[in-house]
Amino acid sequence: MLHKILIANRGEIAVRIIRACKEMGIETVAIYSTADDRGLHVDLADEAICVGPTKIQDSYLNMNNILSAAVATGCDAIHPGFGFLSENSTFATLTEELGLKFIGPKGTVIDQMGNKAKAREMMIQSGVPVVPGSDGLIETVEEGKAIANRIGYPVLVKASAGGGGRGMRIIRDDSEFEELFQTAKLEAKMAFGDDSMYMEKFIENPRHIEFQILADQYGNVVHLYDRDCSVQRRNQKVIEEAPSPVLDQKTRQRMGEMAVLAAKTVGYENAGTIEFLLDKHHQFYFIEMNTRIQVEHPITEMITGIDLIKEQIKIASNLPLSFTQDEIKIQGHAMECRINAENPHQNFKPSPGTIEVLNLPSGFGVRVDTAVYQGYEIPPFYDSMVGKLIVHGENRDEAVAKMKRSLEELVVTGIDTNIDFQYAIMDHPDFISNDYDTSFIQQHMRELEVG
Repeated sequence: MLHKILIANRGEIAVRIIRACKEMGIETVAIYSTADDRGLHVDLADEAICVGPTKIQDSYLNMNNILSAAVATGCDAIHPGFGFLSENSTFATLTEELGLKFIGPKGTVIDQMGNKAKAREMMIQSGVPVVPGSDGLIETVEEGKAIANRIGYPVLVKASAGGGGRGMRIIRDDSEFEELFQTAKLEAKMAFGDDSMYMEKFIENPRHIEFQILADQYGNVVHLYDRDCSVQRRNQKVIEEAPSPVLDQKTRQRMGEMAVLAAKTVGYENAGTIEFLLDKHHQFYFIEMNTRIQVEHPITEMITGIDLIKEQIKIASNLPLSFTQDEIKIQGHAMECRINAENPHQNFKPSPGTIEVLNLPSGFGVRVDTAVYQGYEIPPFYDSMVGKLIVHGENRDEAVAKMKRSLEELVVTGIDTNIDFQYAIMDHPDFISNDYDTSFIQQHMRELEVG
């Protein structure tokens, strides 16, 4: 078993990892920027090292400083969490070259699956269904137009190195192709340093469904069922639930089999997520793989009873999976609301500042993953997420009722938050009746602007 882990992250995911390590008897080292010297993860870890000033390029993306901190403190592993360096193949490779364990897949696998066009090609070859589109990268506008006319508009051009909705545009006809294609390329270049693009048929109003997988180094791969992440704003997830209330058992089983096949195809190891789109005819298509732990991993933990962070650490310690696919069962229904420091009435403008009053909900089946506390100052330099409110019920109706009750109890003053916005979604008749897709927020924005 690993004995000392450096957490190359901050905020609630760093706290989450530290807590799992403490329960396993593993020492932890936190890193922080000068803006995070009062961070909860700094206080909870056994040791903490400042790795740079406020800018993420100088601190949380500073590979040399982070790796030096791991070596200097005698760590034998690094957990990257999500975001920052979690899907950086160079960082994963350098970690391994130093004789440390990277708690995630190999750098070569991150490269393969991080390149969306390459991942698509591999899935086609293995028999995993993909959205109709380009066979590889699109080099010119003319080539892109020809493919769009072959598969039919609307199409979605996407950055091969992309994520989080950046470098992505919906194109509906030839007349707007060149402008939107070039805009997406420029955005991709600025965000990822890579403007290579590929194209897919745009699936109108789909459900966004992902499968959690775990894989050890001995070839054992299992899925832990599905999460529905269809409530999104500008391709960013807002609410997630597990299992998806739209899947029948036959479709769920088939999607799970394809998720496992996708992981086996690339020789995957550790925790990962296979993401699909589900159309109105219940046809599903692979869109990408996330080679890290996901923000929404707690709802999978709630319905399976499996601690994903601990499983990551066990796999990295060269232990085989301790359960088989048949032993993983769905228990009830779980939901997660991402609570952000932002103002929904001002185009979700970030709201950094000091938390004056904080009351966290509790009770049976309620969980809050957060790193904030009363008097904590949310810095303006990083992600605006305050925390994640997670609930578990016997069924979806109970989970919705429990989430609404918990949102009512959640009090955060001193900053603006999206708590009321989340409640409005939970209270919307279309959400309650499971009549929604990825366009839900866009369609109902006026109704959701409460307060």
